[in-house]
Amino acid sequence: MLRTRLLWFAVGFSVAGAAISHVVWKDLLNERSSISSQMMHQFDALEARISKLESLNYHNVEAVKDGQ
Repeated sequence: MLRTRLLWFAVGFSVAGAAISHVVWKDLLNERSSISSQMMHQFDALEARISKLESLNYHNVEAVKDGQ
């Protein structure tokens, strides 16, 4: 009787641990995906801003050269 209770306690403990591990694992994967997506979005926005500044700078340099 004691062995049976100990066995079922161990099984329940293992199942609960596995369930908690699964939830934590999914949460970590979602967070990683979210951070990666957010960083890509911010990088794309930064790249667009830099390209715009570079093109403005190029046009300003060309206007100065044409004016001289």
